[in-house]
Amino acid sequence: MARQKECAVLEGHLMPDHVHMQISIPPKYAVAQVVGYIKGKSAIHIARTYSNVRRNFVGQHFWARGYFVSTVGRDEKTIREYIRRQEAEDKRQEQMRFV
Repeated sequence: MARQKECAVLEGHLMPDHVHMQISIPPKYAVAQVVGYIKGKSAIHIARTYSNVRRNFVGQHFWARGYFVSTVGRDEKTIREYIRRQEAEDKRQEQMRFV
């Protein structure tokens, strides 16, 4: 999906309730346009693959409306490490809530 917009997913990690991705987006595309496209196409793909929905579903929602975006400059390595460690960090934070 990202390739159709000349983008590349450089890093990614799927969590139970959200996704972390580092995406390279050409300057000719707006970030909101690319994120909306990826969310829309992936929701349709997931519905068709796992819910046996063969037509586009109207009025149903798979992704939350919002998203967080930050630019990566000189700290690309730091961002990639953050994405890789996020699951362990979420588990650590959850355990601290029960202490």
